[in-house]
Amino acid sequence: MVRNHSILVVDDEPSVCFLLKEELSLQKKFDVFTADDGIAAMNALQQRPIDVVLLDVKMPRVGGMEVLKFITEHHPTTQVIMLSSYADVKTAIEATKLGAYDFVGKPYNRDELLATVNRAIQHRRLTIDVELMKYELSRKSGEKEIIARSVPMKEMLAMAKKVAASESIIHIHGASGSGKELVANLIHQESLRHDRPFVVVNCASLPDTLLESELFGHERGAFTNAHQMKQGLVEVANGGSLFLDEVGDISPIVQPKLLRFLETGEFRRVGGTTSMQVDVRIISATNKDLQSEVKAGRFREDLLYRLNVVTLRIPPLMERKEDIPLLVDFFLKKKMKATSPKKMSDDALRALLSYDWPGNVRELEHAIEGAVLLSHEETITAKDFILTQSSESQHSPQDVAAGMTIEAMERLHIENTLKRFGYSRSKSAQALGITQKTLYLKIKRYKIPIQTQD
Repeated sequence: MVRNHSILVVDDEPSVCFLLKEELSLQKKFDVFTADDGIAAMNALQQRPIDVVLLDVKMPRVGGMEVLKFITEHHPTTQVIMLSSYADVKTAIEATKLGAYDFVGKPYNRDELLATVNRAIQHRRLTIDVELMKYELSRKSGEKEIIARSVPMKEMLAMAKKVAASESIIHIHGASGSGKELVANLIHQESLRHDRPFVVVNCASLPDTLLESELFGHERGAFTNAHQMKQGLVEVANGGSLFLDEVGDISPIVQPKLLRFLETGEFRRVGGTTSMQVDVRIISATNKDLQSEVKAGRFREDLLYRLNVVTLRIPPLMERKEDIPLLVDFFLKKKMKATSPKKMSDDALRALLSYDWPGNVRELEHAIEGAVLLSHEETITAKDFILTQSSESQHSPQDVAAGMTIEAMERLHIENTLKRFGYSRSKSAQALGITQKTLYLKIKRYKIPIQTQD
């Protein structure tokens, strides 16, 4: 079941709290809580994530402005609407500077207040989207489309869509480069949480201390350079889905904390003492055999059972070669967005179909990118591909150097083109589809020896 939006009403007048709770609760999408003073409000915020706070300005003990400062510092995505019968321009400006979303005077108009709450929820969603964009920009952006013609892939996708509607934890097993994140995103989009955040955590790329901080957040001063409080990704994903990629690489130090979170939904920020609770749907993935990891003592057995409620296996590309022609067309269009896509010759397609693809779809994409770069003609042939075939394989498109980077392929392509046109920069640049200035800069960058120039 999808989590309702949570509203906290903070006012020292019991009648105001009662009326606001009654009116807002009529909207079935809201869970409404109340607090009769600033201290009770701060305690409530520590217990659960709150989407919107309706906050009275004038209260005994701890006033609304102090609570607003606390929310801005410790719960930056929570939106605050100030309520006061003492509404004036100066107070409104001060509240806005401190981070309040809006200011509503008493007595309030019910419809106008409800509209303001809905706008605040939308603003919170936009704020979270900005945070998610920061994480997404730090990772390689990828296409969301899943291309499948083969029976094994279609069966796996049908099962993924079937279990997406549930709230069960889903584990995806597949080799590196097989598209685990795409399947996880599909599950999220097909679920009831599709309009909530989809947050990705690459567990293999983060050390223990940083992974815990990324997941659960940290308090200011929790460790060196923790100069301010930071929300964890579990808070950012609240109401949505949290994708734990390469979960098999989580160390034994973090595994017990993850297990507790999966069982209870509760967590503590690093350096914090208060338990908080969120509602997220967990999707995990790994390329490792977790049963073998358990036997080797590197992975907790109880954590495996908690993650292994429903397991989807993504077939490797060598088991779904019917998809290769479709994938080739897709990647050719993707790599040639600015110009007309190149064509693939029959011998090139046969070479791709005979290859075992140990790196799966990701290796196919990179191979096509390299072939587009190396090919001189509009039609890509088998000799334009650089593939790394194992010695055990009986099929090898051609004998080429293994492990060549994109930069090395570009240097080789430029050097071959220059030789082909007698080191004429104008003709070489035209053949490469770049300006002479760009060609000159690449020659300097790669330190390509030039025999003659025009």
